[in-house]
Amino acid sequence: MGTIITSGKAPINGIDMYYETHGKGKMPLVLIHGGGSTIQTSFGVLLPLLAVDHQIIAVELQAHGRTSDRNAPESFEQDADDVAELLNYLKIDKANIVGFSNGGTTTLQIAIRHPQLMNRMVMMSGAYKRDGFIDGFFNFMKAATFESMPEPLKEAYLNVTPSQAGLLNMFNKDKQRMIDFKDISDEAIGNIKVPALFMVSDKDVVTIEHTIGMSRLIAGAHLIVLPGMHGQFFGEMGSANDSNKTPKATAILINEFLK
Repeated sequence: MGTIITSGKAPINGIDMYYETHGKGKMPLVLIHGGGSTIQTSFGVLLPLLAVDHQIIAVELQAHGRTSDRNAPESFEQDADDVAELLNYLKIDKANIVGFSNGGTTTLQIAIRHPQLMNRMVMMSGAYKRDGFIDGFFNFMKAATFESMPEPLKEAYLNVTPSQAGLLNMFNKDKQRMIDFKDISDEAIGNIKVPALFMVSDKDVVTIEHTIGMSRLIAGAHLIVLPGMHGQFFGEMGSANDSNKTPKATAILINEFLK
């Protein structure tokens, strides 16, 4: 997945938060994974493409991957505060932030709660309201069982933290957060002042219409719709292959925006 320059765990708001740095660049670029994921499953393909031009800081959030848990539910607000505190810990005053899926919603919360830390934001396949998800999404989440969790996500967690109890805990907390998903107000989104890029797939779990509406709330925001399923346009969970050049195109598009 590219060469890790440094990795470590930082004491952040009561958890030990895992992070890695890759590449070099003037403005740090933070990568925030999706639900149930690790750095590898979300960004194994995209990270090395971006590390050519950027200093990457990839994180794992509460209860995910190598990061410990706290005796509290997961929340997008808490994840945003954790990332902000990690940047403070690393003595980073400002960064570009890319978030995927749940990590995209966390990225929105960073822009709302910690705007001084954010230079530019890229939100990939994220949502800010319940009606932004495809029909049947919340019925699916309520009925979801541990057995229905994708095997590559289970394997990736166990590869870095060999704990079945930890894996089940992450699943249960992720599931409950999505069942309880709460809308972010249009006003809060509209108050975001940082340059923003919204990316979504044409067959995503978040609708194109929702992504368009969100992008129109932020002055000057950019919007890109790419082909594929959830995460496919940047190679999430190894969905890239020799015939799929879209992740390379995605990296080019992100680089152009960040310039």
